[in-house]
Amino acid sequence: MSELNVTITESAQEYLKELLAKQDCEGIAIRMFVSNPGTPNAETCIAYCRPGEEEAEDVMLEMNGLKAYFEGRSVPYLDEARVDYSSDKMGGQLTIRAPNSRMPKITDDSPIEDRINYVLYNEVNPGLAAHGGQVSLVEVTEDMFAVLKFGGGCQGCGMVDMTLKEGVEKTLKEKIPELAGVKDITDHTDKSQAYY
Repeated sequence: MSELNVTITESAQEYLKELLAKQDCEGIAIRMFVSNPGTPNAETCIAYCRPGEEEAEDVMLEMNGLKAYFEGRSVPYLDEARVDYSSDKMGGQLTIRAPNSRMPKITDDSPIEDRINYVLYNEVNPGLAAHGGQVSLVEVTEDMFAVLKFGGGCQGCGMVDMTLKEGVEKTLKEKIPELAGVKDITDHTDKSQAYY
């Protein structure tokens, strides 16, 4: 389990405590997590967390009477995250900066999904982008196959099987030796977006 490294500034703590006080719920806390972690669509979220809504793998932190839960799965993506509040004439603004939400620091101990996403977004997709395509991970099967979905210009492209086997699978297996291979769930009979 990686170490939690999130800064919630004093002004943000005060602001969040005020918000929680207005909820009229004994023991209410905040919960921070990243949706779609490790992808370009990652979003860092702060939500209310009523007693019992926290999950077993959450990391709990208490700061000056503010109780905060951090989703266990999101911790690597929240590394170096900073929550700040600055007041202005309009009332103020809470800002969340999470520089590692889209791409966490990957180690050999990272979950296999994170390592696959890292390779896809850093090495595979930049090459496919030239053809208006991209590939994303759907799931990793029990027998260690990565199920991938091709989109954009890759969908409906007749070369996709070769790209999959020669390019994507080779790259992924080089970087992630325990992977058995890749499978494609995309329907390539739909040629509406195809790039020729």
